[in-house]
Amino acid sequence: MEDWELDFEWLHVQHKVKEAMQRDTLPDLNTVLFLIGIQELGRWKKNFSKEEKQDLMHVGVCSLLSYEGYFEFVGRDEDGWPHFRQVAEIPPQTTQQQERLLKINAIRYFKEMETTSE
Repeated sequence: MEDWELDFEWLHVQHKVKEAMQRDTLPDLNTVLFLIGIQELGRWKKNFSKEEKQDLMHVGVCSLLSYEGYFEFVGRDEDGWPHFRQVAEIPPQTTQQQERLLKINAIRYFKEMETTSE
């Protein structure tokens, strides 16, 4: 995906999330990862603890990196939280490369959600 295409598609995702959350500003990558984690958890509560927020972001990252074959979903625990297992080494990357990879897969995630909801 070329840079301009990534920028355009990422902006589209940000606007969809902004509208869905009824916010005034565009969400950053961490916010999108958090929301993907909530989506994968399948439930919402008004106040998540700091640890739960970190766990939700981890779930979001694992969900996105599963597209690349780095993680696989192994099931849910007794509380319904999704768990993943790392199945491949993630090559060393710069922060920019990591963000790019996550954004590309977040775009894919939201496109799949649009497809399944139609």
